[in-house]
Amino acid sequence: MQSQGSLESDPQAGSNAPEHERYLPVLDATLAYARRRDYVGADYGDGLSSRLLQALPAENRWLNLAVQETVKRLPVDIRPLFLVDQRRNYKGGALFAMANLNYHELVDGRSETSPSLAAFDPLLEAGRLADWLVEERITDYSGFCGGHRHPIQHLHTKGVPSDPDIVSTAFAVKALLQLAQFADREDTDFEEEIRETYAAYADLARTATDFLVEDLNYRELEDGAKIDYHMNHPEDSYTINAAALGAAMLVDLYDYFGDAELRERATKILDHVAACQTDRGGWPYRLPADASHLSMDNHHNGFVVEAFQRYRDVVDADRYEETLENALAFYRTELFQLDGAPNFDEGNAYPRDVHASTQGMLVFTREGDLEFAERILRWTLANMQVDGEPGRFYYRKHRHHTKRVTLMRWCQGWMSYATSEFLTACAQRERESEQDQRTREHGRQERAISPEV
Repeated sequence: MQSQGSLESDPQAGSNAPEHERYLPVLDATLAYARRRDYVGADYGDGLSSRLLQALPAENRWLNLAVQETVKRLPVDIRPLFLVDQRRNYKGGALFAMANLNYHELVDGRSETSPSLAAFDPLLEAGRLADWLVEERITDYSGFCGGHRHPIQHLHTKGVPSDPDIVSTAFAVKALLQLAQFADREDTDFEEEIRETYAAYADLARTATDFLVEDLNYRELEDGAKIDYHMNHPEDSYTINAAALGAAMLVDLYDYFGDAELRERATKILDHVAACQTDRGGWPYRLPADASHLSMDNHHNGFVVEAFQRYRDVVDADRYEETLENALAFYRTELFQLDGAPNFDEGNAYPRDVHASTQGMLVFTREGDLEFAERILRWTLANMQVDGEPGRFYYRKHRHHTKRVTLMRWCQGWMSYATSEFLTACAQRERESEQDQRTREHGRQERAISPEV
């Protein structure tokens, strides 16, 4: 089944320009939308930030859930009516930091590529966001950590803005490490003080291991190890993708610091995740599967797949080879259409979610399948981009209507990060192709000068 919106509806389709040139305006416009708003905007599940709700003299769990889910699920955006405060999301800040850093790499020394470069420096922007991640971290825990900056009503408990979680923490760690790695390079002209600042950020990020082990209840089992998603997670269920992201965070730290204990803990967590893989190749959102309304949904499975890819690329290409092979087959054939449209889960095409699109771009980019990653990007531009507003994206496309709201982290953060990763991989492939061509040309010249007798 093909989704609505043909590939030809993308005005970029058919261009002979390299991908990192052809789609660079998309990244430029997506970042510009967020930058004009200082990365502040609506977020998924932010209904409890309603000032009307907070003004009530008493609090009720069911009223909280009703307001939160109504704000989240209605086809129109009622946040202005409920006076929902808008904030900068912590994970979103990490995504924008990494996207700006990638953008700097793509356009460095080529100010004519983007009109926006006259108005801002993406490298300074990435650094400013990294500073914010450090300033806004949640303290009084065993190590570095972060979380959503708005309250969330769960079925049995209420999360408060000071609650950290492993998902938000993992992306902040990734962003800080990428800034530190960039500053460490010999071809950067940072002042020594700035290099030392980013090195200190990396050291701070390393303490997230203590948060994972001590506060998130790292415990070893016969088939590996488990961790909790956040501080208020119910004891009778287990969130698989959160554990995988925690393991990926340990791999990122191992890649930077080389500490064997980081590698060993990541391996044990992923051993357990691999043992939980279904016969179809995917993972339910939680175990037991009926502990969540979500099944084997798209972007959470993408998180798990990417964690195994990261382990393969950094630690060991063989340990999870079969697990990853089966997971990628399930992910591509059951969670995406041939035209790049994302299915919601293994049994439902709709709603098609922009976060699922962006996660698919990340997975297939990391896998080296840039053609399919581009197909997903083209579908997203044709179906999820706001008409007349390049660089702004809607949240979800249902079968008969589109959820016409732009969530700063969910839409803009993920779209900018995924597009920047895709373009970076395209640029790298083009450089390698040019190098191969120069090598072949040099070989031909050598043979012409010294022909075989």
